[in-house]
Amino acid sequence: MSVFSGLSRPLKAAGVALIGIAVVAAVIGGVTVLNTSGDQNAGPSTSGEPTAPGGSSSAPEPSSSAAPSSAPSPPASSAPASSSAASSAPASGQPGPGQPGGQPGQQPGQPGQAGPDQQASNKWVTLRVYNNSLVKHLAEQAAADFRASGWNVAEVGNYSQGNIPTTTAYFRPGTDEEAAAKQLAKEFGFQAQPRFDGIQNSSPGVIVIITKDYQPGGHKGS
Repeated sequence: MSVFSGLSRPLKAAGVALIGIAVVAAVIGGVTVLNTSGDQNAGPSTSGEPTAPGGSSSAPEPSSSAAPSSAPSPPASSAPASSSAASSAPASGQPGPGQPGGQPGQQPGQPGQAGPDQQASNKWVTLRVYNNSLVKHLAEQAAADFRASGWNVAEVGNYSQGNIPTTTAYFRPGTDEEAAAKQLAKEFGFQAQPRFDGIQNSSPGVIVIITKDYQPGGHKGS
């Protein structure tokens, strides 16, 4: 027998409505309980990773005993090989070309030694050759020797203003005549001196006064 059999129709309708409301309330209450329990299990973190108390990450720290695998290796030595430097250096005790005492390879025109270019440049200076001896044509013979060696002989004659003791090349100091006279004297084996008063105002050029001590063809070499 139904629980609503003794009740009037309006009361039956009200009872059914109350039962429906109770069922709906029960369903809503169950859903609410399920959602609340799910939120409590999820926790407050929004990053998806568990956190340690105090907000610090609970991820394990890397072990200090493990050395990083990407540590740079020490650079290779950049010191040049000593053998290549030693091979280009001159041997000990042997001066290189152009150094004091280095005879082979010494550059022309260095102090104390006249090179071929310097010697050739001096030979353009005018020579005036005079005989001061009783030997005839001695000045001509000397002039021929000088020309054969490349010297510029411009005049040949006699000097009769006095006796010159020995064959000498005279020059005006501080001019090109000085270097030329010294080179000529060295080449032919006589002396070179500055001009004396008797020839001080003579024509420009090296004045070579030949005496009886001159030997024709007496080229001594430079």
